[in-house]
Amino acid sequence: MTVPRQVVHVESPTERRNPRTAEIDRMSTLDILRTINSEDHQVPGAVAAALPQLSRAVDLATEALRDGHRVHYVGAGTSGRLATLDAAELKPTFNIPDTWFQVHHAGGAGAIANAAEGAEDDDRAGAAAMMRDVRPGDFVLGLAASGRTPFVLGALATAHDLGAHTALVSNNPDAVRPPGVDIHVTVDTGPEAISGSTRMKAGTSQKIVLTAFSSAVMIKMGRTYSNLMVSVRASNAKLRGRTLRILREATGLDHQECSAALMLAQGDLKVAMVHLLSGAPVERASKALSDTNGHVRQALGMLNATASA
Repeated sequence: MTVPRQVVHVESPTERRNPRTAEIDRMSTLDILRTINSEDHQVPGAVAAALPQLSRAVDLATEALRDGHRVHYVGAGTSGRLATLDAAELKPTFNIPDTWFQVHHAGGAGAIANAAEGAEDDDRAGAAAMMRDVRPGDFVLGLAASGRTPFVLGALATAHDLGAHTALVSNNPDAVRPPGVDIHVTVDTGPEAISGSTRMKAGTSQKIVLTAFSSAVMIKMGRTYSNLMVSVRASNAKLRGRTLRILREATGLDHQECSAALMLAQGDLKVAMVHLLSGAPVERASKALSDTNGHVRQALGMLNATASA
């Protein structure tokens, strides 16, 4: 005898039918695209309303990294894939240590390319992932459009019990903040253009939230100077050209002067930048950066204070 699987009725705006798109299957191709685009226009405003909560998550994540701990992403399906993408792009963009951001995707690495939808129902698997990898002082960010995904909530509850700070990003304003969640970042994107397809507006909002979250953390961790990406690792010709351009933009100096500084700094953009902006020798610039955990602006402040003392 076949045992019927459990059926769960999810109460979330993302699951409701959208009256604005009821005739979408009768539209021309252009009108289909216009209708989807019109729905997508609602996403930035929904994200903007959630920024106060997201800012608290950024501060907790920054605090965790500064204290030598880690940031973890937890998700299933679309949410887990977006989290995996965001974490994967941080190292080449900001040259961060491998340990800073960890991803826990329901169903494991194989579920990134091939859907394993049943994996999201396993709260014990989410808890087990935290038991293996999370330590007190870490920060764990879970993503679940409905606000109820068992794998994610199981992970967050366990992480909280282990002494980590936690946050949940959901698209369900009706969801009560689950146990073990310190911050609930609610992005109310409403019903999808195609009912229940959370890869649409909900997924778009999660991509925006993740990009803003991780970029803000990187800024606060000193991986930028002004709006320049100064932690870039020049591992190919394109990136070497970008490094030189960033140095010229930051200092206002010409190609020859910046090339010479980079050579003195053995290719280290931050060292070359602090050297040129402060006038300090390369060795002192490097020491100032070391003393300020790589913050260009803080290193410049330290050198300027020393010079004026």
